[in-house]
Amino acid sequence: MTDATITALERLDALRGALEGVALPLAIADADTARDARRSAVRQIDDYIQPRLSNLDAPLLAVVGGSTGAGKSTLVNALIGLPVTRTGVIRPTTRQPILLHSPADAAWFASKRILPGLARVTVVVRTAPANRAGEEPDAARIGSVVVVADERVPRELAILDAPDVDSIADENRQLAAQLLAAADLWLFATTANRYADAVPWKLLDDAAARDITVGVVLNRVPPGAEAEVEADLRQMLGERGLGSAPVFVVPEARLDEQGMLPAAAVAGIRSWLVAIAGNRAERARISGRTLAGAVDRLGVTARSVASAREEQLVVANDLRQSVRALYDDAADRVGDATRDGVLLRGEVLARWQDFVGTSDVFRTLESWFSRTRDQVTAWFQGKPAPAIEVEREIESGLHAVMVDAAGRAASEAWARVRQSAVGRQLTNGADLAHPSVDLTERASKLVRDWQQGLIELITDQAAGKRTKARVMSLGLNVITVALMVVVFASTGGLTGGEIAIAGGSAVVGQKLLETIFGEDAVRRLAAQARDDLEARVRILMAAEASRWDALLDPVEAGTSADELRDAAAALERAMAAVSTRAEPAAGRALLKSDMVEGELVEDALEPPLPGEANEVHELPAGAGPLPAVERADRGAGREGGDDHLSRGPHRDEPGWREETR
Repeated sequence: MTDATITALERLDALRGALEGVALPLAIADADTARDARRSAVRQIDDYIQPRLSNLDAPLLAVVGGSTGAGKSTLVNALIGLPVTRTGVIRPTTRQPILLHSPADAAWFASKRILPGLARVTVVVRTAPANRAGEEPDAARIGSVVVVADERVPRELAILDAPDVDSIADENRQLAAQLLAAADLWLFATTANRYADAVPWKLLDDAAARDITVGVVLNRVPPGAEAEVEADLRQMLGERGLGSAPVFVVPEARLDEQGMLPAAAVAGIRSWLVAIAGNRAERARISGRTLAGAVDRLGVTARSVASAREEQLVVANDLRQSVRALYDDAADRVGDATRDGVLLRGEVLARWQDFVGTSDVFRTLESWFSRTRDQVTAWFQGKPAPAIEVEREIESGLHAVMVDAAGRAASEAWARVRQSAVGRQLTNGADLAHPSVDLTERASKLVRDWQQGLIELITDQAAGKRTKARVMSLGLNVITVALMVVVFASTGGLTGGEIAIAGGSAVVGQKLLETIFGEDAVRRLAAQARDDLEARVRILMAAEASRWDALLDPVEAGTSADELRDAAAALERAMAAVSTRAEPAAGRALLKSDMVEGELVEDALEPPLPGEANEVHELPAGAGPLPAVERADRGAGREGGDDHLSRGPHRDEPGWREETR
């Protein structure tokens, strides 16, 4: 293995990891398609691209696929000359894929080099009619492939009979697609009645996009209709970019007592497969072309998944921003309530006014301030109330405003997100329509912490001995309450007598603070106190909004779209280096194994990888075998057999141009 190939395998592994790390949980448009494409891409990396890139000289895998009733199993039996796969009128008859290979290639196919996710079921082949051949469907293990080794299968090319591509069973359709994605070449079967069906053409379009080699079998063609049906099919293939695909016409024919087609009916198909199996250069061309097409398609898929990933992130970000905006609005409402005088209404205002109007603290202020005080206190009668009661009333009012705003934001966010199908899917099983259960406790702590912060501000401001003495003589509680009143007092939101009361209250509190700290210092204290409160409220609301993170974070976690695109580009660059370095070797292989007058020049083959050996199986007598590749003893060091030559069909032989063009 070259350094370039090792690098390409590393880049392939990186892209696989990036694909697996993409999160696409939201049910937005085309998300299901992107998820299916991602899963299929990862599976194809495991089933085909990685094994083929690791072993460019490994034998080919030809998958026989097609629609229900296309006669795939009958064709495979005829190609082998042995009723190995089950046929019948009950559909689908191929409930489990059957992989037929030469015993010499057991190391490649009996092991899990390809299709590692499917268990191997090795069977003993016995003589039986085609409608009873193969494993009993009920005995077949789900997620497995039946492996059959037989001398009738040419070396270097295995044949896999796949389930119907349009099966009524979802698992069969999915398995068929998986097997076709793991193939080096397709043998696609259809019938004269169904060759225009949409499902097969969707797969053939995919084959054209991947540039995979395809042979098309037009089965069960009525006598006399061969030319017309074949011409129409060839035109359709040409329109889909598959004009070079060989078309093999299999006319309607009576099956023998074992349910087998006449050998002559599939002679053209057998010749085509034998020619490929016996020509190393052709095998290299087909495997290289399919590998390159698969990698190109992988890049397209990765970029498509990246686009889907971006759409998921846009939707998730929109939802997150919508929720955050509602909680930001809630913080703004709390801020408005601290500025418009609302918090000084009712009991708070009464308690403060009682305190201002009767406390001995304020009797030492200047006469003009006393007149203002008298105008304010004229509204009230009552006994003195300590500063602590005012503080408690303010705390209660501020707490109520915050809890109410958070509850309203929770309700609005829930309703807004649930308006869309994506939001309903995202919130399924969650309950975020109400505030956190501990919101009340956290709001109370916020107020206490803010009040403690005010005390620290006042203490820091009272640096001088005289100022400190005044603060200590009046008490920190009094100064703190006065500062809160200054922060909250405003005429906005108040009416009638409340305006005068609040205004007077603010004047009293502000004059008291100015007497102690000075006018500029009071303005700074008030601004700092307000900013500190607003910051704490926003933190509280942000914490409430963060409850949505548990739903949105998984959407935004994982591989980014750019990482996925970068991984795809890195693989493509690495593959270009592999192709460039492989060209000289491919050219030499072509010279050594090109056909000369229908004969293949001998070439040495690399020994296979070690693998699991198949069980010994029984062979029926008298079966018409698929022409084995003629071999000459080479002694090339291959374990389990010799290296050989092959005699392919001559270009001038009858039927060559018609059946293999």
